[in-house]
Amino acid sequence: MTTDNAAPASGSILVVGGGISGLTATLEAAEVGYEVFLVEKNPYLGGRVSQLNQYFPKLCPPTCGLEINFKRIKDTPKVKVFTLAEVEKVTGTPGNYDVTIKLNPRYVNENCTACGACEEACQTEITNEFNFGMDRIKAAYLPHNMAFPMRHTISPQIKGTDDAKKCLEACKYDAIDFDMEPKTLNLNVGSVIWATGWEPYDATRIDNLGFGQYQNIVTNMMLERLAAPNGPTKGKILRPSDDKEPESIAFVQCAGSRDENHLPYCSYICCMASLKQATYVRERYPEAKIYVFYIDLRTPGNRYEKFYKKIKEDENIFLIKGKVAEVSEEAGTGNITVVAENAVTGEKIKQTVDMAVLATGMQPTAANAKLPADLKYTEDGFIVNDFAAGGMFAAGCANKPADVVSSNQNATGMALKAIQTLVKR
Repeated sequence: MTTDNAAPASGSILVVGGGISGLTATLEAAEVGYEVFLVEKNPYLGGRVSQLNQYFPKLCPPTCGLEINFKRIKDTPKVKVFTLAEVEKVTGTPGNYDVTIKLNPRYVNENCTACGACEEACQTEITNEFNFGMDRIKAAYLPHNMAFPMRHTISPQIKGTDDAKKCLEACKYDAIDFDMEPKTLNLNVGSVIWATGWEPYDATRIDNLGFGQYQNIVTNMMLERLAAPNGPTKGKILRPSDDKEPESIAFVQCAGSRDENHLPYCSYICCMASLKQATYVRERYPEAKIYVFYIDLRTPGNRYEKFYKKIKEDENIFLIKGKVAEVSEEAGTGNITVVAENAVTGEKIKQTVDMAVLATGMQPTAANAKLPADLKYTEDGFIVNDFAAGGMFAAGCANKPADVVSSNQNATGMALKAIQTLVKR
C-alpha cells in the first residue's frame, strides 16, 4: 500500500549497456520514479536479443519484447538514453559516483526520419557487423529495421568524401551534420548497474573445429541471423559457399565451452539454442537431417525439458553423445565431415553434412575489455557483485551466463539493489 505523499529519495542511477538486461533495469528503476541514465556503445538499443530470430520461452521474435520496452522508454521521462556512448571513468563511493562518458558522433541529428535517402545516395559499403560480417551495408545505414532510436548512422569512413556530399544533398530534413565531434559528458550518480552483456567466443581460436578455414562452418549466432527475416538471406537458411538449401546439418555443442583451453564453464544457453535452431531448419526443410553432437544436453527447468522431449521425437533429428574431435572439408563439394566418438557405443563416427554449426560459448564483454571502475571479476571476466560494499552491481550476462528470462529476473533484482543504495544515502 502506498500513500500519495510517498516520494523516492534523491539521486540518479547509471545503467551501462542497452541490451535486454540494461533495458529491464532501466525501466524498473525509472518507472518507480528514479532518474536513470542509460549508456549504450552501439548506435541502437536491444543488444544480442535484437540479433536473434526467436528467443525462449515462447519462441518470440525480438520485436515481441523489445518494442514494448522501447515504447516504455519513450513514455518514461525519467530515462535519458545515450547511444554511441562509452563510459570512460567511474570514481567515488556508493551514493556519490562521478562518471565520465564519451559521446561519439553519429553524423545524423534528431531531424532524421529514417527515410533512407542518404543510404540510397551513398555508394561506399562497409562490413555489416550486425550480421557478423556475412554481408555488407551502405556507410550511411539504419542499423536494422527495428533500431531504437529509429535514426540512420553514418560511418566516419566517408567524412570528407564525395559520398558525404551526396548524403548531404539527398537529405531533405537537414539531418546530416559532419561537423559533429566527440563530446565528453560528466554525471554524478548514486549507483551504477553494469549490464555490459556478452560476446560469442571467438571460434577461430578453436583450432580443431575449422571455423574460418572452411566456408560451410558457421557459429550459432550466425545461424540465428541467417534464420532471421531481417538477416543477410532474408530468413533463408542457406549454406555460405554456394547458397544451397542444406539437406543435412551438424550442430557441434560446447564449441569452446567446458574446455580448459578456452571457456572452462558451461555457457548455459548453447544446448537450448541448438535445439531451437534445429526447429528452424526442420520448419524450412522438412526432409533435412540434423545431427547434434553433445557432451551433455542441459535443458534447465520443466519448460525446456518439454521442448527437449519434443525434439527427441523428431525422426530426422539425431542426438549423438560424443565430443567432436575434428572436422574436415570434402574435396570438390564443400561438404563438412564431422568426426566424433560415440560415448555410449564407443564407435567412431564420421558424419558428412552440407554445413556445420558451432555452438560457441558466451563470454562476458568485460573479459576482453575491463571496465573503467573499481570492480571485482572472476577468472573468466564475469563481474562479481559485492553486495556488502554496494553502489555498483552487475546484471544479466555481465554477472553470469544466462538466458533472456533469467537475465530479466536478475536485472530487476539489480535495479532494486541500485535503488536501495540511493535510499541509504
